[in-house]
Order: sequence, then C-alpha cells, then structure tokens
Amino acid sequence: MTSIPEAVVSPRGAQRWTGGHPWIFRSDVVRFPDAEAGVVRVYDRARMPLGLALWSPKSEISLRLIERDASATIDAAWWRARLARTIARRRPLEGSASAFRLVHGEGDGLPSLVCDRYDRWLVVQLLSAGIEAYRSEICEALVSITGAEGILARNDPGIREKEGLPRLTELLYGTVPQEVEVNEHGVRYLAAPWTGQKTGAFLDQRENRVRIGAVARGRALDCFSYHGSFAMHLARQADSVIAIDSSAEALVRAGANAQRNGLSNIEFVEANAFDWLRDAERAKERFETIVVDPPAFAKNRASLGNALRGYHEINLRAMRLLSPGGLMFTASCSYHLTKPRFLEMLESAASDSGQRLALRELLGQPLDHPEILSIPETGYLKGAILEAL
Repeated sequence: MTSIPEAVVSPRGAQRWTGGHPWIFRSDVVRFPDAEAGVVRVYDRARMPLGLALWSPKSEISLRLIERDASATIDAAWWRARLARTIARRRPLEGSASAFRLVHGEGDGLPSLVCDRYDRWLVVQLLSAGIEAYRSEICEALVSITGAEGILARNDPGIREKEGLPRLTELLYGTVPQEVEVNEHGVRYLAAPWTGQKTGAFLDQRENRVRIGAVARGRALDCFSYHGSFAMHLARQADSVIAIDSSAEALVRAGANAQRNGLSNIEFVEANAFDWLRDAERAKERFETIVVDPPAFAKNRASLGNALRGYHEINLRAMRLLSPGGLMFTASCSYHLTKPRFLEMLESAASDSGQRLALRELLGQPLDHPEILSIPETGYLKGAILEAL
C-alpha cells in the first residue's frame, strides 16, 4: 500500500465503522495522524487496516470513512468515479424537476459534501477540513460529469467553524446567477443560490409539495409559506389559498412566483403563524386543505422540550381549522425530533384538538436525500398527511 498518513482507532471507533456509521470521534482516536487535513489510512489496535478516511485535525469528528478498501488511491479518478455513481442515482428526477440534490453527504458515502443542482448551475457545501482539501478535484469532477456552467460554494453553515474553516460564499467555477428559475413538476419558481435558505431553495420537500398539491381542494391554507412553493402546488387544485409568512420580503418573492405561474387565487398574508391561527380559530374559519411546514424549532438537543411545545401548539391550532373530510400535511425538519416523538406529538395534538384525525400517509425524504438506516444523521425530514373524519 502507498505511504499516506495513518491513524489508529479504539475498538469502539472500529465498531462504529463495522456497524455502518462513517464517523469516528476524537475520543476514539488512539494515535492521531501527523498530517494536515486530507485522507488518511485507518488501522485498529491490532494493525488491521479498516479503510481510508477524511481527517479533520480540529474537529470532534476526527475521521469520516470514505473508502473501505485501504489500498485505494483517493485521486481525481476516484472522485470522478464516486461522484458519477452518486449522480447517476438521480437520473429518474431529470424529467420532472430542474433542481435537486446531487450529493447528500453521508447518505451518498461522501461525508461532509453537499451538492445541489439548479438547472445548469451547481451549489456545493464543503463542510469538513478533510473534504475541503479536495476542493479542486471535486469541482473538476462535477464539471466533467454534469457540464455545469458554474459552481458556487455556500460554505456559510456554522459547522465549518468547528472544523477551523471560514464561513463564506464564493464562486468556485464559471458564473452563477443571483436567481435561477426552477421547474418542479410544472410549477416554476425562482431560487436564490447566493442568498436563499440552505443552498437557494428547500429542495427536500419537493415530492411532498407534489403529493399534497395533487389532493388539495376547496379553501386551502399554507403556514410558513416562505417563497410560496407549497402554496403554488395547492393553488393548482384548490379554489383559493391563503399563504402566511412573517417575512414581508419572502412574500414579495412568493407573489412574484405566483405571477410567474399565472396563479391569481393565492392571498399572501404577513403574519406570525401562531397568532394568525389563534385568531382564525376564534373567527371559526375552516379550510379543506392545510399545510404546516415550520422551520426547525429544535436546533439542538437542549431545545427539544421547547420545540415540542411549539410543534404541538402549531399543529393543534391547524387541526382545529380543518373541515370535516379535510386534509392536512404537517412536517418537521428538526433532526433532534425523532420519528416516534413526531408521531407522539401529532397524537397528543390530535387528542387536544377535539377532531377525529386519521393518519393517511407518512412521508419523508425524496430519492435525492437518501436516509441511511445505520446513519441517523442522514434522516431529518418527517411528514404526515392527516384526514379529518
């Protein structure tokens, strides 16, 4: 095997890899590599090679497995082959959407690397020091495979600080426009790669928007509407839609997106969703279709208690506005709120609402956001469609 830096890990660290999780924490590294960030060969205490890992000298997640063949060479050809295989899994999406995730980090065996496609442009996030060391190889491979006209790095998540890396947004290749029109199952909207949430839009809810949009009817309500993606899918089937968001700026963009699709049956309302739902309940408002897609209330484990109370209240308020026979889509993107706790919260809210609610469907992440069963961190999005009986 070629000579590259080495790390030795504890039995507990080795067991994590055997069990299918790619992370080894600093506390389980017995001997650290004497090297800058990059790829290292990992051994157990008996000097058995375990594989190759991305090494982050300053991170609590010291090692991230990327290759079980310890004799492999992590070069430009390796990156091209791994990325080509990952991107090929997304081919079924190409006929229905022009924006989707090409690389979902650990979910695609490429830990700490995210890449989203927006039509002819790519937005990447290099979230560890180890992956940052291969920036040029990754960009060259992505351009070669996709023919992208530009690559933007949205390296602004806070996790980069824990890796000893700066937080910034920078152009890596070609040009990337401030706005890109996205076509999502016939609904068009503008994504903002440079300034929008995440990498420019919420791509993970794409299929769930289509699902609730297909069964929408009557008077519809979209809470936490942001740029109106759910509202526009609802508006294609429902008689009318009220879209609520606390950001006037977001609603301006939502209104422009609605005009882009020739949709005139959406009313955009700037309001706090909790307050608006409370007032609507007092006014005895009713809706045949409701969407509740709030931001992540639980940013960390410590905030889970308050987050659960918030999720309970917003769902309870929405449930009380649902007409008999009406449908409600509700979701949480908080990783720390597990699926069982999410369902427990919905059961509690349903019980308090006075409504008889049936669980019609459990929904999750789409094909381009794979959730690996042995890597809980790859799964965060939970959704449900409820029916008022």
